[in-house]
Amino acid sequence: MELPWTEKYRPMKLNEMVGQDSIVDRLEAYVKARSMPHLLFAGPAGSGKTTAALCIARELFGDISHDFLELNASDERGIDAVRTNIKNFARTRPISGDFKIIFLDEADALTPDAQNALRRTMENYTKTCRFILSCNYSSKIIEPIQSRCSVFRFKRLSREAIKKRLKEILEKEGVKFTDNGLDAIVYISEGDIRHAVNILQSAATLGEVDEENVYSIASSARPRDIQNVIQLALDGKFLDARNLIDRLITGYGMSGEDILLQMNREVMNLNIPDELKVRIIDLIGESNFTLVEGANERIQLEALLARIMILKRG
Repeated sequence: MELPWTEKYRPMKLNEMVGQDSIVDRLEAYVKARSMPHLLFAGPAGSGKTTAALCIARELFGDISHDFLELNASDERGIDAVRTNIKNFARTRPISGDFKIIFLDEADALTPDAQNALRRTMENYTKTCRFILSCNYSSKIIEPIQSRCSVFRFKRLSREAIKKRLKEILEKEGVKFTDNGLDAIVYISEGDIRHAVNILQSAATLGEVDEENVYSIASSARPRDIQNVIQLALDGKFLDARNLIDRLITGYGMSGEDILLQMNREVMNLNIPDELKVRIIDLIGESNFTLVEGANERIQLEALLARIMILKRG
């Protein structure tokens, strides 16, 4: 959904969004009718929730400076914010349309008291204002608010959708790239288009967007390197596996938790029995817990390699 960096001030339209076709179709119907209920956008980061809200406002109002209010609930999440900023904006009549729009980003950060105050505001000022709530976890939004909204569940973008948008940006910017470079960005971003575009722009500053530049910019290891770490431990080559982890930490600046997350992701791609995969994932989970609790990452990573080696021998 992100725009090329030289076009970041160009207004975007709903039909330009990629990867959320079913949601876009429903939202365009609201825009065409120039009427909509309260909306709740739920889904992972970088899936297009904020972009969709801004597109709706632009297409309904054109100039969104008067009848559109954007608030980040993680900054203003108390009951006072609902009783003052939100209520004062909602109670006044719209200028350019039949209703105003209040976009409340990260609404799952609102306190329970603030959510209870918000539900009354949503109910009392429906004639003059519509709410768009955006959150990562809809379960953190109280049921009375969910029942007042039409819920849209955004999904992580597919590999094809992300590559399509990245190619559009690269062609407009005139930047050279390789397919391996794009595949690396897709792998690292994990369906987050915002993250993908940020990596793309950073890699482009080094010249061609290729695999080497992408992994060096993103401080992430190649999948085959992580697979080699696990395979070396399984083969009983503890020192080789340990040295490879050292190179990943010093060469890419990865943290212990970053390595564990990639190991958990790559275990399933190894050519080993499923039972062994399950046991390795269990060991990775134990190591991740100890790191979160504050243990030394080098010791825990080496202990994990040792347990994997012993596991195979057993």
